[in-house]
Amino acid sequence: MSIISPWYQLGYVIPHLYTDQDAYQFYRVAPEGMMLVTTGLNLREYSLAAVEENLPTLWERFDLLAKKKVDRMSLSGVPVASALGRKRMREILAEAEKRTGLPCDTDLEAHIATLNHFGAKKIALATRWPDAVNNLLTRYLADAGIEVLACRSRARSLDQNKHSIAGDDHELALELGRQVLRETPDAQALLMPGGLWFAIHAVPMIEAEFGKPVLLNILSTTWAALHAAGSRMLHRPDARWGKVLASL
Repeated sequence: MSIISPWYQLGYVIPHLYTDQDAYQFYRVAPEGMMLVTTGLNLREYSLAAVEENLPTLWERFDLLAKKKVDRMSLSGVPVASALGRKRMREILAEAEKRTGLPCDTDLEAHIATLNHFGAKKIALATRWPDAVNNLLTRYLADAGIEVLACRSRARSLDQNKHSIAGDDHELALELGRQVLRETPDAQALLMPGGLWFAIHAVPMIEAEFGKPVLLNILSTTWAALHAAGSRMLHRPDARWGKVLASL
């Protein structure tokens, strides 16, 4: 294996026309030699209609990533999967795998796999989304046998989340994460979804206080990819980014 070439390429379809926080956080938590190959949709709001509008483009993006010969493809955007519902989302993933011959995932299915890895069936949830999105997410998780004991959120529109400030997001992650974990001592993990949420530095801080795994999109999706890579994994991620990647 050449030391100058990536040993693993993760194809990532993000809901937006640009890449910022996804790549910025990925290259801090992923191990040496793992590359993120991104392409995007143009989601305009958190609604099923907006998701449906982007589905034809999604198939084009899957085909594009397959031509790039990535090792695995994942659809970012927990609200996207939540709006579609678990049954339909898994049908889309199965069709994508059949069409491309590649394993296909979503951030939300990666969260479920990671929670199952920890045996976490009762969780706390912190988001920056309105109640409608949180309710759909809670229903999706329930379909996977995972109960949300409590949710604390600072509701924002998609446009507001696109223009958030990293330092403010870090403080918000600490505020909401600590609040909901204090209120739910029986929670076995904390889920803080959102690809646009800059929260990687909050994860080890919250875990040190509460002793429970904290899941972010980029952590769970990277974990799922590395877990699937198995013996192909040339380098392990830095355990300082939290319990999720340290469990590999």
